[in-house]
Amino acid sequence: MTPEVLQGLLALAPDAVAFEPFRPGVDIHHIARSVDGGPGVALLRYRAGASVPRHRHAGLETILVLEGAQTDDAGRYVAGDFVVNRPGSIHRVWSDEGCLVLIHWAAPVEILDEDEQA
Repeated sequence: MTPEVLQGLLALAPDAVAFEPFRPGVDIHHIARSVDGGPGVALLRYRAGASVPRHRHAGLETILVLEGAQTDDAGRYVAGDFVVNRPGSIHRVWSDEGCLVLIHWAAPVEILDEDEQA
């Protein structure tokens, strides 16, 4: 099987890959799409002010911030920061100025407060 390669990821132009809507203000580009609730890898692009409501991690999730800044209930993470969310952790995520992150998850999250805004 041939690997999917995103060459020059750190210098990636925003329009270099196709994104699709994920949540209001957040778009996704699946690098390795999750199958049957399994692991996945993607790029998430947050527009300024976009958020993801409070959710629980069923499995390990790692995030590398590539551009901008992402904030959660524990802190603010800027380009170059690597975040590890352990199974069972709960938080909200938002980006005041917008950001691009590389995300890997072992299992999909459980949304706890669908209508909540960060």
